[in-house]
Amino acid sequence: MVDVVGQYRRIKKEIDEAIHRVLDSGQFILGREVAEFEKAAAAYLGVKHAIGCASGTDALQVAMMALGIGPGDDVVTTPFTFVATTETIALLGARPVYADIDPRTFTIDPARLEKALTPRTKAIIPVHLYGQSADMDPIMEIAAKYGIPVIEDTAQAMGAEYKGRKVGGIGLMGAISFFPSKNLGAFGDAGMVVTNDDAVAEKVRMIIVHGSKVRYYHDILGVNSRLDTIQAAVLSVKLKYLDGWCRERRRAAARYTELFEGSGITVPFEAPYGRHVYHQYTIRVSRRQAIVDALVRKKIPHAIYYPIPLHLQAAFRRPEAGEGSFPEAEQACREVLSLPMHTELTDDQQSAIVSAVRDAAESRSAVPPKS
Repeated sequence: MVDVVGQYRRIKKEIDEAIHRVLDSGQFILGREVAEFEKAAAAYLGVKHAIGCASGTDALQVAMMALGIGPGDDVVTTPFTFVATTETIALLGARPVYADIDPRTFTIDPARLEKALTPRTKAIIPVHLYGQSADMDPIMEIAAKYGIPVIEDTAQAMGAEYKGRKVGGIGLMGAISFFPSKNLGAFGDAGMVVTNDDAVAEKVRMIIVHGSKVRYYHDILGVNSRLDTIQAAVLSVKLKYLDGWCRERRRAAARYTELFEGSGITVPFEAPYGRHVYHQYTIRVSRRQAIVDALVRKKIPHAIYYPIPLHLQAAFRRPEAGEGSFPEAEQACREVLSLPMHTELTDDQQSAIVSAVRDAAESRSAVPPKS
């Protein structure tokens, strides 16, 4: 699905030198490379503060901790995303509340958002899924109307844009993942919280180092979630290539879409308000299993992000949000299929992938249903 080794080989000399500088310095925790990467990331995203942490999951949790979210609070988000979005809400003792998705963009539907708010709502977390921005203007308008802070889950969309602005810095905070498969990926777990709010930034910086400003003096409850210096060094090298890599992904996405023309398969929709960076190229297909089986036979990588919506996951099921509660998310879970998407894809590889998908879809559709 992602050729992280091929990408590394392209810039091997720079990466190796950056890692060895850290090894030679001996500053493996909060070395100077962390501050350098934070400064570069803030400039890239157009925000005042970028605070590195240990993972994208931690970034979500730390952002909510900075708002004091806990038992008795509700957080509204989408049921169609990776579990970390909901998991971190529940770990803090708060309750995940869902609003269904727009079936074209797979992101939270602003038209459904306001109805999902409760008197206990303490945050809204839109997810920029697959590399595409959620529709932020109406989300921010609803949030402002009720005085509710917005935390952007930007785990899959580093470099994506909404109306010319990089996502992550539109809400009060943005939570970013640098998991190795992401458009900007580390060589292990890494994450970041970004914000334009000075007070929020100060609190986040305290939380990630056990709630302290001065070592051994702990003013608030915190966690251990520092960005590793080696990961910061790797990310600093890779950041300057990010826009170019996103262009390569967009080129690959355009070729996929061209190759699928006339197939009847639903290709990704790119909302006119944004710039999709294609962390995933996700199609929608009926009778998905037949296509999956064909890809398995031909040893073509593929993935289903995600097979079960969060409200139906065993860990989060509630009687009031059973099957049928969020039909768009549930239908997407039955139909989505992600194809290989990375900067090392060749035209021949894409042709073979699309040919396999089209052949399976067409042969399956030609089989008459059993009486």
